[in-house]
Amino acid sequence: MDRIHYSSDSSDGEQNAFRVLDFGRLGLDTATLEHNLITFCEDERKSTGNVEVISLHHNRLQLFPENIVKFSNLRSLDISSNGLAILPDVFEHCQLTTLIAKNNSLTSESLPKTFTVCPSLRELNLNGNHLSHFPEQIFDFPNLRYLYLGGNRITKISKNIGKLHSLQILSMGGNLLNEVPASLGTLKSLHALILCDNLLESLPSNIANLHNLKSLMLHRNKLRTLPPEIVALKNLTELSLRDNPLVVRFVSDMTHNPASLLELSARAVKVASISVEEGDIPKTLYSYLGSAHHCVNPRCKGVFFDNRVEHIKFVDFCGKYRIPLLQYLCSSKCITGGEVEDVQPVRSYMMRKVLLG
Repeated sequence: MDRIHYSSDSSDGEQNAFRVLDFGRLGLDTATLEHNLITFCEDERKSTGNVEVISLHHNRLQLFPENIVKFSNLRSLDISSNGLAILPDVFEHCQLTTLIAKNNSLTSESLPKTFTVCPSLRELNLNGNHLSHFPEQIFDFPNLRYLYLGGNRITKISKNIGKLHSLQILSMGGNLLNEVPASLGTLKSLHALILCDNLLESLPSNIANLHNLKSLMLHRNKLRTLPPEIVALKNLTELSLRDNPLVVRFVSDMTHNPASLLELSARAVKVASISVEEGDIPKTLYSYLGSAHHCVNPRCKGVFFDNRVEHIKFVDFCGKYRIPLLQYLCSSKCITGGEVEDVQPVRSYMMRKVLLG
């Protein structure tokens, strides 16, 4: 017997009554479920057009029930915690806003090569499956806000991730990620970024462009430092760093290759504040001048281009925790000649929760 009850959704601040068809936790196999759905569809007292939410979680479904497509006004479908090994293109028949298919046996090969473009989809949850590649098919959902791909075997985040400009939550914890693409820094609407339980050794510096980021989960990775730009995340209130091999001392003995003649010439022009115009110096040198970086040591007026010295500096968050940030200096003398002053994080009091252990 099917169980039908009413619930409401207030995610946008409005109370909207939805009709829910709930078959969750009944231990149904695919044949039994399809029989129940047929019975529902044939009942003259009931209308498939009124059903907007169907819950099929925690059953024994090995195949996707084909007659789900009869519910043309379906908006939310939960097929989590079954034995599904193949996910069909349900969007061909239903313009869903939410699809939850976590804790199944889906692989990268068992997904459709493309999904029907679905502008209405807001949430996609594929946590706890067997995906080995980032599913490029999700770019058929241009207005996606919540994407959950944790607990899979994904090794790389697609460089096209920036196409999901409305994304607010990206959950990629518990995968095999060893790098984060710079394009992730273009997700200006992102509020939460979950990258815990991976193999990350570093983060791109443009993570500082995520101005709306409130939660950054990085625990249980291989991080030794963080980009100094992270202190510019003014809205960040939760940063989890525990179980990373974060360094516990300054690095002062590092290999420093000699600067090129081009770099030495460019440094001389910059340090002496020599005014030059195009044609006064070789074109290569003139173009090179635009790539100068100032030494982070406030006591030093030097600059550097391609040749730099890496230095680890511990930054104070909330007056309680000190985290190591990677800085670039123009010369090893900036370390041995005197202490480099602390970098002061912008509005560090906003960091209310720093988890280091």
